[in-house]
Amino acid sequence: MKRYFVGAAMGVLGLVSAQPSSAQTSGSGTTVDELVVTVQRREQAAQDVGIALSVVTSEDLVQRGVTNINQLQNATPSLEVEPAFGGGTPQFRLRGVGFSDYASNNAPTVGVYVNEVAYPVPIMTQGLIFDVARVEVLRGPQGTLYGRNTTGGAVNIITNRPSKQLSAGFMAEYARFDHLRAEGYVSGPVFGDALLARLSLATEQGGAYQHRRVTGEELGDADRLAGRLLLEYKPGGPVEALFDVHAGRDKSEATGLYLFRGFTTRSGTGVFIPADTDRFATDWKISPFLARDANLPLDAKPGVDNETWGTSLNASYDFGPATLTNIASYDQLIRRQYGDWDSSQSIEADTYFGSKVNVISDELRLTSSEEGPLHYVLGVYYSRQELKEQYYSDFLDNFGTYARVNYNQKVESISGFGQAEYEFNEQWKLIGGLRYERETRHLEGFGSAFGGAQALRPTNVSTKMTPLTGKIELDFKPVEGALIYASASRGAKSGGFTTYNTGNSSAIQPFKPEILRAYEVGFKTNLVPSLQINGSAFFYDYKNQQVLSTVFTANGLVGRFANVPKSEIWGGELELVFHPTPAFVLTQNVGYKKGEYKEFFEVDAGASRLAGREITVDRAGQKIPFPAWSYQGSATYTWDLGAHDLAANVNYNFRDRNVNFLGVRYAVASSWTVNGDLTLRPHDGPWAATVFGRNILNEKYDLTRNFFTSADIAQPARPREYGVRLAYDF
Repeated sequence: MKRYFVGAAMGVLGLVSAQPSSAQTSGSGTTVDELVVTVQRREQAAQDVGIALSVVTSEDLVQRGVTNINQLQNATPSLEVEPAFGGGTPQFRLRGVGFSDYASNNAPTVGVYVNEVAYPVPIMTQGLIFDVARVEVLRGPQGTLYGRNTTGGAVNIITNRPSKQLSAGFMAEYARFDHLRAEGYVSGPVFGDALLARLSLATEQGGAYQHRRVTGEELGDADRLAGRLLLEYKPGGPVEALFDVHAGRDKSEATGLYLFRGFTTRSGTGVFIPADTDRFATDWKISPFLARDANLPLDAKPGVDNETWGTSLNASYDFGPATLTNIASYDQLIRRQYGDWDSSQSIEADTYFGSKVNVISDELRLTSSEEGPLHYVLGVYYSRQELKEQYYSDFLDNFGTYARVNYNQKVESISGFGQAEYEFNEQWKLIGGLRYERETRHLEGFGSAFGGAQALRPTNVSTKMTPLTGKIELDFKPVEGALIYASASRGAKSGGFTTYNTGNSSAIQPFKPEILRAYEVGFKTNLVPSLQINGSAFFYDYKNQQVLSTVFTANGLVGRFANVPKSEIWGGELELVFHPTPAFVLTQNVGYKKGEYKEFFEVDAGASRLAGREITVDRAGQKIPFPAWSYQGSATYTWDLGAHDLAANVNYNFRDRNVNFLGVRYAVASSWTVNGDLTLRPHDGPWAATVFGRNILNEKYDLTRNFFTSADIAQPARPREYGVRLAYDF
């Protein structure tokens, strides 16, 4: 690790500013704070919205050590984000609705938005989360209010806005393994109250907790930088605008993989590489061929060299009865990523992704502004994606070959959407929405070649979808502080292409879009001012669920996505906030889900390999592989020391056993993680000082387990980490 960052960090001090109490004290006692959300494109109390959603505050993010979107799974129920082969493309799953793919070209089941701008390519979501006001996680199909159509749900990241008063702040956090995180901001008026600005910067450095088996060389240091500039224009009339420009750079080393089973190399006489007894041991080696094609040195470590930048303009005009809003955006990602998926000195399965992604989008919507029983949103959305990707796989010591995949993909989507709600009286409300979308995906010039063999003739393939989706919901408020809702909705996820190594064009034929019909009932209560309880139960009827499977070709078994004709998922969540006194607050979240294939004939990989021909097996009645239970909680107690407050927090997270499609050998065991911190701050003062621990019980668990050609590999989660955090607001 570059240890000169340590001295700089301790001089900077700080990451987040001191947070206010999560409760209010009134004459009637302590009450749970009212959280305001914008999930329905206007400001509403979260307890008044008939959607299963979780709100993660900036304080929650800091206490749980969340710096990227993958770690949100530790802060909200029923969400999993699995790193494909320990890094690269994130695999989102919400309420069991997910898509397992390590390529870059297919759409996710969970939509991610930052300041109302969609990130439709999953790899584009891997930057730092910083200067965030809150994160809203919506469960269930979305589309009647949002630019993208999704089957699993949506994650809305809302950043802090510019302030009318000149202000600045900074935070630094230094922890075990020379792990540094820091961020800072400057905010205030540029031209009176009409033009406000906010500049924020963030970095993450160090933190390597793995070592090379023989030499002890470290692997896993972060090297991330990010920044954002917001300009907010509010001259006082009907026109408002928010201009956002952001950029990031990531030169981080990979989190390495370890061998949980030994294997024998196929080259020469074969060398047996034993399983690791130290789960933080790893290894790597790059061949001259891959180093040449990827423009990497021969001593390169697995890692990334990614660059991102983007801009958006959110402009609105208030006509009185309605507000017209237009959000235009552009984002670009340049990805260079080298991975060693066999965790050894043997060249069994080394990979390189060279990708360039460009996304432009424009959303025009009309939203009702007047108070009254009727509220509506009408919109049109356009998006265009261009992806150019090179994917190299080095199997020299395995199959004696080297594979190259090259392709371009263009995606164009245009849709119209709308939602209206009508309040019959103070108790009853009816909500309905529709969406029609036309999306086309073109895979152009797809070519795949092994070693010196002639490349698969460049292939052009297209697919499209034109789904009509929608939602209907009925809300009932029997008494003040209670909401009961029931909804039925239909969501869609586009089809796509399997862009892996293949010598047969049949393997890249498009798979179909998936359709999800969701039925949900739920309640939200604040009957007792100090106690908030929310619950939901759901049933999903899945058609053409997209799963990773295989196809038997002249070259043997090849991975390919398939559609499950019919499957079902059901479950629910329960969330609680209890604030009995001004000094104490308790939160509890639990989620449960179960799924089953109802109709699904799949290629039996083992039997087909032995027989030398395609043999299918009936999967009907088998469970869909995902964790059943998730559980999170936290407890905070604050002591009044006179001029200062001392707050102690403990938060915890349980993840159930996760069996993936490869079978029980690759199941990720269940795990408990516990974090804690102790924070001292003056009453209404500008600073806060914290000592913290993450995974303080030193739970040993994996984030993912997988297999690629020869090696059984796993990615270990971070061990116990402890450190200090200092923050100051001017």
